[in-house]
Amino acid sequence: MSEAETKSAAFQGDRSRAIAGAALKAAWWGATSLALRRVAKPAQSAPGDFNPSAAPAPPGFVRRAWLQAFEKDAADVATGLYPPMTPVGISPAAAVKQAADLIKDTRDVEARRRRRGGAEARGDAPNTEAFPAYYRQNFHFQTGGWFTADSARRYEGQVESLFAGTAGAMRRRALSLLAKAWRGRDQRGLAILDLACGSGAFLSNLTAAFPRARVIGLDLSAAYLTEARRASGVHALIQANAERLPLAGGSLDAVSCIYLFHELPPRVRTLIAAEIARVVKPGGLVAFADSVQPTDDARLARLLEVFPAYFHEPFYKSYGETDLTALFGAAGLTVVGRDQAFLTKALLFEKPHGAPVA
Repeated sequence: MSEAETKSAAFQGDRSRAIAGAALKAAWWGATSLALRRVAKPAQSAPGDFNPSAAPAPPGFVRRAWLQAFEKDAADVATGLYPPMTPVGISPAAAVKQAADLIKDTRDVEARRRRRGGAEARGDAPNTEAFPAYYRQNFHFQTGGWFTADSARRYEGQVESLFAGTAGAMRRRALSLLAKAWRGRDQRGLAILDLACGSGAFLSNLTAAFPRARVIGLDLSAAYLTEARRASGVHALIQANAERLPLAGGSLDAVSCIYLFHELPPRVRTLIAAEIARVVKPGGLVAFADSVQPTDDARLARLLEVFPAYFHEPFYKSYGETDLTALFGAAGLTVVGRDQAFLTKALLFEKPHGAPVA
């Protein structure tokens, strides 16, 4: 066998192993997702009230789009762009216990949602200037909002169940763009901020992909930062509001921002885009991932319409109408890369060389 054939065989072997590992994970979360859907109902007060207007996706399209997320992730692993990220070592007993907890919580959420008629403004959230009014809501109807250890512990399982195991693979479209841009670059001395790092899943991806870089996590929730530290091993964590980052202008080589902007009011999106641009160095990068928008693929319109009906997402519609290129362009950032997998789009922005440092 020639050297080229050996490399090709190794590539295919790595790719197959990565897909197989992802498939096992997806099968488990897919089964959990089906169980949760039997409990959850649309946000309207009566089960029959929700009538989506968008046409269903063509037969087989959703499954092909779902599978593409794993295929792209596996290809990046096989080419050495980043290491395998599928978690290993969780015991079957622990997995079953986690799924049972998610199902129980979903039942509690459903009962609470029905009592409140779909409203999820919290009366028990910390009412201080540190937490904006929009932040004090229970996004996704999750018990505890962003404020409790139980919410932080459940979050990753809830997201993977929601997307039938694709959440990690979809998020890593942003990691792929950043890793390609930095391929071959000396990581020592590079500083990356994971903005709104939540419970730490993408933070873990960053440390695995860039083990010599300085990785920092920032979030407004103390409970989620505690979980992020446990999940990722990162100790450089900052509790702060993304609208006013406590970081010097031009102090970072990259910022990642994953699934934040669809949960922000329009005015706040503008503020945070400007803050991201301020803290990135000239020549620095911003790896962004969030929900696809209706204009990205009309075949996904039905799924995008259904999502906010089943989950409390008060700003999702306005996010879908936002021109992200223009939003970040107004802050001084230019799109230099794009990717998409299933229900997530990723954009890579660059702060031009020679841009002023605030």
